[in-house]
Amino acid sequence: MKKIAFVVALMIVGTLSAQKIEWMTMNEALAAQKENPKHIFMDVYTKWCGPCKLLDKRTFSDKSVIAFVNENYYPVKFNAEGTEEITYLDFTYTNPNYQPERKGRNATHFFADALKLQGYPSLVFFEKDGSLIQSVPGFKSPKDLEVYLKMIVNGDYKKLTTMEAWEEYRDNFNHTFK
Repeated sequence: MKKIAFVVALMIVGTLSAQKIEWMTMNEALAAQKENPKHIFMDVYTKWCGPCKLLDKRTFSDKSVIAFVNENYYPVKFNAEGTEEITYLDFTYTNPNYQPERKGRNATHFFADALKLQGYPSLVFFEKDGSLIQSVPGFKSPKDLEVYLKMIVNGDYKKLTTMEAWEEYRDNFNHTFK
């Protein structure tokens, strides 16, 4: 009887963990890439950003998004105004001007500056070798995000060299996320 209860408990825990994105730090993702190369998908947010919270609530809680991201990416959650040290391309990025007592907006992390982000939230994609592909600013619904997630994993973005090509790709994309 104890064995059955243990197996049921493991199944419940496994199911619960499969219902959320398994976020990690950028340093963890870069280390994981060395063992098992995958693309990195980074959610760049700030604590005060309303659309960032909406992205968490509406998009990153979607079962299709969760399953696809966890299977195909190393998902990274990065606070653009936080204090995390990130070592990327042999340089350590920090936020030396961070003020812990400050409410609301704070100093921008040097890694966010290096990514040349246009606003928050920003969704940033990296190659399997860690090199930057592109950042995409703004809130995205699960259906909107699906195009980017699959385009990167399939390598289709490499063929899209003009705005017209991107628009045609996006307009003809066969969505499966709701």
